[in-house]
Amino acid sequence: MEHLVHTIPPTFDEHSRVLVLGSFPSPKSREGQFNYGHPQNRFWRVLAQLAGEELPHTNDEKRSFCLRHGIALWDVIAECDIVGASDASIRNARPNKLSLITHSAPIEAVFCTGARAFQLYRRLGCEEECGLPAQRLPSTSPANAACKMEQLLEAYAAIFRSLGAVAE
Repeated sequence: MEHLVHTIPPTFDEHSRVLVLGSFPSPKSREGQFNYGHPQNRFWRVLAQLAGEELPHTNDEKRSFCLRHGIALWDVIAECDIVGASDASIRNARPNKLSLITHSAPIEAVFCTGARAFQLYRRLGCEEECGLPAQRLPSTSPANAACKMEQLLEAYAAIFRSLGAVAE
C-alpha cells in the first residue's frame, strides 16, 4: 500500500459540457502524466471510434480531442492509499475539487468510468459539490477484459449523445 497524491491536471476549458471521471491514475498514467495512459486501456480507442477520428497518441492530441468535443477529463480522487492500479485496494481517499471544473465550464453531465469511480463520486460528496448525478460507465481498463469492445462502444456512446453528437 502506497500513499499517492494526484499530479495530473484536469483537462477542460470554458466550452466543456461533459465531465468524464476516472477513480485515480494508474502507474502508467502517472508516468505519462495523462489519463488512461496504459497502452492496453481501451478508453482512447473507444472515444476515437465513436467520434469517427484517428486514435490520439500524444498528450497534446488527447487534450485537443477532449476540448474539441466538449469533454472535461479528470479523476474523482486527489489522494489515496493504493496498491498499484487496483481500484479495489483504494483506501483513505480524498476527493479532487471538481468545482474547479464545474464553476468554470457549463458541465451538463457527469460520467464515471467504472464502478469504483462511481461509488467514490457519490460517497465522497462529489455529487453534491457538482450538483449533478453521475452515470456509471464500464471500465475500459485491461483488468475489465470481460467487457467487450462492442459493449464499451454502446455504453460510451452516451457521452456523445449528451453532447448532441451522433455516435457511430
